[in-house]
Amino acid sequence: MTSRREFFKYAGIAGGAVAATAVSRVAMAALPEPVIQTSPQTMAPLVPSSGRPYNPVVTLNGWTLPWRMNQGVKEFHLVAEPVVREMAPGFKAHLWGYNGQSPGPTIEVVEGDRIRIFVTNKLPEHTSIHWHGQRLPNGMDGVAGLNQPAIAPGKTFVYEFVARRPGTFMYHPHADEMVQMAMGMMGFWVTHPKEKNPLIDEVQRDFCFLLNAYDIDPGSYTPKIMTMLDFNLWSWNSRIFPGIDTLNVRLNDKVRIRVGNLTMTNHPIHVHGHEFTITGTDGGPTPKSTRWPEVTTDIAVGQMRQIEFVADEEGDWAFHCHKSHHTMNAMGHAVPTLIGVDHTGIAKKINKLIPDYMVMGERGMADMTEMEMPIPDNTAPMMTGEGPFGSVEMGGMFSVLKVRKDQKPGDYKDPGWYKHPKGTVAHEYSGPLTEPARFKAEGGQSMPRIQKSAQPTEVQVRKPTSHKDH
Repeated sequence: MTSRREFFKYAGIAGGAVAATAVSRVAMAALPEPVIQTSPQTMAPLVPSSGRPYNPVVTLNGWTLPWRMNQGVKEFHLVAEPVVREMAPGFKAHLWGYNGQSPGPTIEVVEGDRIRIFVTNKLPEHTSIHWHGQRLPNGMDGVAGLNQPAIAPGKTFVYEFVARRPGTFMYHPHADEMVQMAMGMMGFWVTHPKEKNPLIDEVQRDFCFLLNAYDIDPGSYTPKIMTMLDFNLWSWNSRIFPGIDTLNVRLNDKVRIRVGNLTMTNHPIHVHGHEFTITGTDGGPTPKSTRWPEVTTDIAVGQMRQIEFVADEEGDWAFHCHKSHHTMNAMGHAVPTLIGVDHTGIAKKINKLIPDYMVMGERGMADMTEMEMPIPDNTAPMMTGEGPFGSVEMGGMFSVLKVRKDQKPGDYKDPGWYKHPKGTVAHEYSGPLTEPARFKAEGGQSMPRIQKSAQPTEVQVRKPTSHKDH
């Protein structure tokens, strides 16, 4: 995490504009230096050193933006700029983001805080920022052309408002939104309660991350911005498994996980080994009468869901989107199903022309994890990740919740693989087997047919030779 002292030479601060309302000359005289983060690892929670105290969140594969206090106002500086994001080890993407990363840093404030956010545009086109879910003056809502002029390249705007209610929110552009969000421009916002709230429990672990998706051709670096549905990289905070950090907690910790969805489809987020309740949305904390236990919650486009549970089961528990194609990397959508197809004869012929040709898919896709076939540079394998018992055969939106009794309070380091007590791991059975009972009835119909065909009928089709009378 670094500060760029030379930044203002290039940012065009002198020609900056002010969004909606004026700020004092004192505030504009010396903007806070923009803090830049380039590491893709999960940073430690940022304990507040000024302003109201709060229990900070941990942003999965991300970080929290520092601030300064200026005459009772909490000031931040966001820089919209091109970034290089490592999506997984050995695979980097050329994205747009904030302060060196995509997504941008999490902004943490306290209910009642006066907020001032300077936004400098280093993109090749204009931009703006919408503060998703916030109650604020209309001129601070960030929709370019509707609430404010767009922020031109090289200019700095300032947004000012009061954090009026606690909750979990997001920020993203509302200017050329399709392009800029497809390029990775988004971030999280958490407003902590200023005092004890009957709907907000204290927790020992508080995680947050955004769901986002990209379409990046194998071997390339830049997302295809015109893709609407057929994405090939489903990510958490612009990271894909096995590049997503684990969520490491202490046994019997109360855990909160805040998940925001800025992709173009819904995501059923599923936790193994525990039940949780939905305790908040981007509209705020949910009434306790509306909460019930679940193991999967569907998060629609533009929504946030906050889940909570007590981590009372030790182990390494899978945590993932339950759409199976969303736990794969760089997956082609036009691949035919070849299960049961015998390639033996054709493979020999093809190998004479293409010596490196490999048969795939006739038994399913799992054997792809064992193939050492070459892939284009700067590409993530479709199924990868090595666990203690072999390949996990996952990608995309997948991680692991690690619950340990010896994890120290506040310690977020990866404890390694779980050591299972003797006799608690599924294993091969080698004893005698009886013939299993099978369901022998075939599918029928609700009522018998009056007329029954004596012989099966085979439909014969004769195609016309031309379009005449067709």
